[in-house]
Amino acid sequence: MIRRRPVLSLLSALAMVLLLGPILLVVAIGFSSGDTVEFPPPGFSLRWFDQALSNASFQQGLLTSLLVAAAATLFALVLGIPVALAVQRRTFRGHKAVETLFLSPAIVPELVLGFALFQQLMVTMRITALGALLIGHTVLLLPYAVRVTGASLALSDPALEEAARGLGAGPLRAFFAITLPVMTPGIVSAAVLSFLTSFNNVPLSLLLKGPGISTLPVEMLNYVQFSYDPTVAAVSTLLLAATVGAALLTERLVGFNKVFSR
Repeated sequence: MIRRRPVLSLLSALAMVLLLGPILLVVAIGFSSGDTVEFPPPGFSLRWFDQALSNASFQQGLLTSLLVAAAATLFALVLGIPVALAVQRRTFRGHKAVETLFLSPAIVPELVLGFALFQQLMVTMRITALGALLIGHTVLLLPYAVRVTGASLALSDPALEEAARGLGAGPLRAFFAITLPVMTPGIVSAAVLSFLTSFNNVPLSLLLKGPGISTLPVEMLNYVQFSYDPTVAAVSTLLLAATVGAALLTERLVGFNKVFSR
C-alpha cells in the first residue's frame, strides 16, 4: 500500500503527527518532574497529578462542570427527541424550518451565542450564573439531540411502527415497544457526545460564569494565566483519559457506526 501510494501515505502520516503530536506533548509534560512546562521533561513524576487533584478551584470547577453537563444533556434530550420524532415521522408545513431552527446553535459561533445569552439571561432577566449556564449549554446541545437521534430514526423502517399500530398497539405502546428501542443507540450516542461537548466547552462557559460558579475548563484557563507549572497538563491528561474511556465504552455498548453510517 505504501509503495503504490507513497504521497498519500506520507500525507496520512503527516496528518497523524499533526493531530496526535500536541496531545502526546501535553501528556508527556503532565508526567514531568520539572517545575515549569518544558519538553522533553527532565524526569518522570506524578506530583502534578496529586497537585491537580488537590486543587480546590479545580475540584469546584469539576463539580460545576459535571452538574451542568449532566443537566444540560438531560434537558437537551427531553427537548430534542420529540423534535426528532416530529421531523422524521411527520410531514407538516415548515418542518425543514423547524429542523433548521434546532440545528442553528451548531452554526452560530459560540462567542456570539454566549454574548447574546449573557445579555438576555444575565443582564436583562437577571438569571443566576448557574441558571444561565444550564440554559446556554442546553441550547448548545440541542443539535446533537435532534441530529443524532433523528439519524437513528432515519435508518429505521417506519413500517415496523405502522405494523404495531395495525395490530392494535396504541401510540404509547408502539413508541415504547418499537420506536424507543430503535432510537436507543442514537439516544446513548447523543448523550455521550452532548455530555463531552458541554463538559469541555470554554467560550460559552467563559461568558456565562459568575462569582463562585465556573466550570473546570474555565478554571484551567484562569490557572495558566498566572502559573507555568505542568498542573494543567496533568488535568488535561486525566480529562483525555476519561474522554477516551467514555468513547470506547459507548462504542462497545452501542457502536457509533450504527448512528453515523447514514
